[in-house]
Amino acid sequence: MAAFLVPLGFIGAALAVLCAIVAGIAIARGAGGLAGGAVGLWIPATLMSLTASFAREWTPLIVAGAALVGMLVIGAVLRGIIGSAESRAALRPAMAVAPVAAAPTSAPTITTSSAPVATIAPRAASSTSTGSMPALAS
Repeated sequence: MAAFLVPLGFIGAALAVLCAIVAGIAIARGAGGLAGGAVGLWIPATLMSLTASFAREWTPLIVAGAALVGMLVIGAVLRGIIGSAESRAALRPAMAVAPVAAAPTSAPTITTSSAPVATIAPRAASSTSTGSMPALAS
């Protein structure tokens, strides 16, 4: 039985570590829904790592728990750093824009055509309409 439960426990620990990493990154970015989903997936993965304890192998469970705790702390610290950097950027005054130099005098000139422009006459009020598209038979 231990030949099956111990590898299953290590697979569960590996999945739990991946979920913990996603949760830490989500917390650092401020994505609460993603962090909640990652922790929600961490729980069954940790329970799967608990299967190794039936063979008195506690390493997968300890690794899974330490990974979540560590990534939650790292994510919260990074979120604080990112938040303080954003607040400092908001307090910094905008840089004054330097005036643009005058355009060169030999700039190309744009000419327009004097061809007549076609205009569309409005339809009569009695024509049939099919909503926003004009009727084809009117």
